[in-house]
This record gives sequence, structure tokens and C-alpha cells, in this order.
Amino acid sequence: MRPFIPLFLGCLLVACGESAPLTPTDVVLPDGSRYQGTLADGLLQGEGRLDYPGGSHYQGQFERGLLHGQGLLQYADGSSHQGRFEEGQANGEGLLSDADGTLAGVFRQGLLEGKGHYRSNDGAQYRGAFVNGQFHGQGDYQDENGARWRGEFEDGQLQGQGSYEDEDGNRYQGGFKQWRYHGQGLLQRPDGSRYQGQFRRGRYHGEGTLTLADGTTRSGTWHNGRLALDAQGQRQPDPLELALLRQGTLLQRAIDTLPASTPARELYTLTFAGDGQQSVFLREADYVSDLLATEFAAHGQINLANHRDHLADRPLATRENLRRAIEALAASSGPEDLLFLYFTSHGSSDHRLALEQPRLALEDLSADELAELLRPLAGRPKVVVISACFSGGFIAPLRDDDTLIMTAARADRVSFGCSEESDFTYFGRALFADALRQTDDLKKAFELASAIVAEREQADRFEPSEPQLWAPARVLLRWRLMMKSRSGA
Repeated sequence: MRPFIPLFLGCLLVACGESAPLTPTDVVLPDGSRYQGTLADGLLQGEGRLDYPGGSHYQGQFERGLLHGQGLLQYADGSSHQGRFEEGQANGEGLLSDADGTLAGVFRQGLLEGKGHYRSNDGAQYRGAFVNGQFHGQGDYQDENGARWRGEFEDGQLQGQGSYEDEDGNRYQGGFKQWRYHGQGLLQRPDGSRYQGQFRRGRYHGEGTLTLADGTTRSGTWHNGRLALDAQGQRQPDPLELALLRQGTLLQRAIDTLPASTPARELYTLTFAGDGQQSVFLREADYVSDLLATEFAAHGQINLANHRDHLADRPLATRENLRRAIEALAASSGPEDLLFLYFTSHGSSDHRLALEQPRLALEDLSADELAELLRPLAGRPKVVVISACFSGGFIAPLRDDDTLIMTAARADRVSFGCSEESDFTYFGRALFADALRQTDDLKKAFELASAIVAEREQADRFEPSEPQLWAPARVLLRWRLMMKSRSGA
């Protein structure tokens, strides 16, 4: 919020006698301002309007040449202050509005002081104590996404004891410093894990115990989010370093388990969960892999996934792993087979899939890069499904007569459902948990899924994501033939 600009108006207009009655006037002042209102003893007094050269104006009460009483000060940039003024400044109940939002409460010398309410134009809000116009004291802040901080604020930030909760299901109670977990606290995550102990700058740091959802505990001394010493004081290896040592073996094991093609038409699949900071993508990819295996008799499968808890037991969703996996699928499958590739992650407006693995710096995967990685499968019938915001932007670089493409959204629209506690994105649930359980016709399944998504988005009052489809006839035919072979028809 912009600070209130104090205004002093001590302009002697006319030499009047003592105790002169209020006199209406319309006059231009020496600084170019125009005053329309009443005077007393040559000073602005009573009701009036003052227009400033820069386009700002004040409408309200004056006393002895100063803004004093109830009034509205309207600035040239569209911001305003409405409420009580004393001796030229905002003092008392008032409402300050500008391009960022509104501040309401009691003002002292132009700044909010004591109990007040802040609301931003994007939906964030704060209720609680203010000092010098900043959050200070007990308060409750909620951002535009529904995340909520409550506790002791200082100089505009949560400092000291408080709590945090968000719509993903994270819950925290304990100390804070500059909005982040700091000091002693208890953090509960939506995956069922909980950590009780010391934090520093939002990470486990110091003595603490992490309890996983299955009841497994890890206790000792933590350093920047990892267990450095166990409860007996023994130094612990860095899980990231161990995971990196194992990644080559994990991927090779997955490649080695791919069965060779047979004369029959076979289905080979790949799932790719790109963002490891939220569990929904891993859950969704695992569901899709299981569905394709159990309901569609997948012959060979490779699953790549990023996730904060699976550094050392699953091949990561990286460019190089994806390249090697695609080359392996090309080598193992035959020309009579069909490939099904599923990608799920966050997406960006410049058409990139987010690749996020905590403590690793991975660049996002662009639509053009994915097209290049798919070259070993050129001329091979394949289905590519992408569940991500703005995923329609992947169609143009990927499409050809051998590639059927489904995306969760238009090139210029977001998709929904990618929160930590969710089992599916909106599109992932609609297509795999609903539509493909009702029909094995890909085109009909897409149409049904699109209708389900549209209905859900309308109920939630979201802008329609408008899933997109590129469906070459030869891929649809190959899929139908495979479904007939599977059913024995």
C-alpha cells in the first residue's frame, strides 16, 4: 500500500474580522489548487472541495485551513483514502485503497495502527494488529491460494510462534522467522509423514525425529533437510549421493526387464512424472502404468519419476533417462506394436514440462526437445498423452500421421488438480479412472473425459481448460486392432 501523503492547507485568502461567519467561495489558490467551499476568518473551514494541479482532489471537512473531519482524498493515480482526517493527516477510522488492495482500520498520522484489515486485489488478506502501517502483533494472513499463516508478526513478517496450513494438506505449528519454519516445531505432511524437532530457514536442522507414514522413524541431528548424524551420533551418508550412485543401475534394470517383441501386436508403455515436489504426479503415473498393465495387457513398461522420497529406488524423470528409455522401447518393440507414453507434471506458458527433483537442478523439458527425443520412434504408431498446463502447445512439434496426441489443456490455458493431496489431476482422473474404464475407444474416451473435465471446471467456476486431441486414422486403427486381439474377437 502507498503511504498517506499529509497535506497542509494554511492559506489566508481574505482579511476578515474576528469570528466571521462561514462564507461560500470558489477561488484559485497561489499554488494553482482550486477550492470550492466555505471560509471562516480567511481560512478553509467547513465543507469543501480542493482540486490540486496534479489531478488529485479532496472532498470533505476542513478546519482552520487543514483537512479535518470526515473526507475523501482521491489521488490522480486512482488510489484514495476515505475516513477521518485531523490536522491535515489521516487520523481515525479510514479506508485506504490503491492498485494493490485495501487497508481498513484506525489510522494515526497517515499509517494504520492497531487492529486492521488488509485485502489484496488478488485475494490475499490479513486481519490483526498493525504498527506504522505494517503487520505487527497477533494476526492471521491468508494468501490467494488459501495458504494460511497465524501467529506473531513483526515488521510485516511472521516472526516467533505461529502456525501454517495449506490446501495441499501441510500443517505446521511452531517457530517462524521471515515466514519460514524456524526453531522448534511440528510439521505434518499430506503423505502421512511428520517431523518434530528443530528447523532453520524452512528445513529440518538440529535435533529432530522424522516419522514416515509406515511408522518408520529417523532420529538424530539434521542438517539442511537431511539426517547428518543418527541417534547414536554415527554420520549418515547423503541420500542424494547414494541415489546418484544407484541411478544407472535402476534405469538399466528397468531396460533389461523389457521383453522382446513377439509376432503378435503388443503394447509398450512409458510413464513420466516430472515434478517431484508434489506427490500427485507420481500417484497418477503409477495408476496409469497399473491400468495399462492390467486392463490393456501392456507387454513392456518403463516408469520414470521424480519424487522427494524416491531418490534411490526409482529411475528419475530426466532428459537422459528419457532418451535411453525411448531408445530401449524402440529396440524392444516391433513395427506391428503400439507405444503409449504418458507425461504428467506442471507446465508453463512457453510449453515446457517442469522437471523438479529436490536438491537437483534440472531444466524444464520443452516441446521441441520432447519431439527430438521421440525421433527413435519415428514411423511407429504411438499414443502420447500430456497432462499439464498449456500442454496443447506440444501438439504442433509432435504431431504426425503416426502419433496420436491428447493434452489436458489448450496451448493458452491452464489445467487443474495438481495439488499435493490429490490422487489425480482433473484430466488424468477423467481419462484413466473414468473414461477408459467405460470404453476402449480412444476417441470416445477423450470426448468423454473432456466432458467430465468441463463439468467439474464449471462446478468449480474455473476457466475451461479445453483438452485437445490430434488423432491420425492409422493410429486409431492400430489401437482398435490391438483391442480386438486382446479381446480375442
